[in-house]
Amino acid sequence: MKVILTTDVPKLGAKGSVVEVSDGYARNYLFPRQLAVPATKGRLEELSRVKAQEEIKRQKEREEAQRVARQLEGSTVTVTARAGEGGKLFGSVTNKEIALEIENTFHIKVDRRKIELEEPIRMLGSYPVVLRLHPEVQAKVLVQVVAERS
Repeated sequence: MKVILTTDVPKLGAKGSVVEVSDGYARNYLFPRQLAVPATKGRLEELSRVKAQEEIKRQKEREEAQRVARQLEGSTVTVTARAGEGGKLFGSVTNKEIALEIENTFHIKVDRRKIELEEPIRMLGSYPVVLRLHPEVQAKVLVQVVAERS
C-alpha cells in the first residue's frame, strides 16, 4: 500500500515522502498514530502543489539572502567598546552587538545566530566575521572594534 508520511518516521522516510508499506503496518500503526495518510490521487496532487510552493518559497529566501550578502560583502562594521590598557576590553563584543551595529549602519536586520564568531572578541582590532544568511549563502564582513571615547 502506498502512503504519504505526515511526519518523519525513523527507518521509513521524511515528512511528505510517498512510501510503499504493508497493509497491516499502515492500518495498525501508521494510520492510528496519524503518521501517514493513504496515497490517493487527490492527495498526491495536493502534495505536489505544496512541494512546488515550498520550492518557490525557498528560492525567494535564497534570492533575498544573496541580495543582502551583496550589500554586506567586504564591508566594515565599527563597534565601540570600553577598553583598558593594552587594548583589552571590559567585557567582550558578542554577535548580538555586531548584529545591532549592522542594523544601525546598513539598516539590514541580521539574526544574531547567523553571525559566526569562534569566540567573543576581547581585544581592540579588526576581525573577519562570517554571516551565514542562508544554508547556501554567506557573506564576510570586517568587524573593527575601537575604544570608546571618554
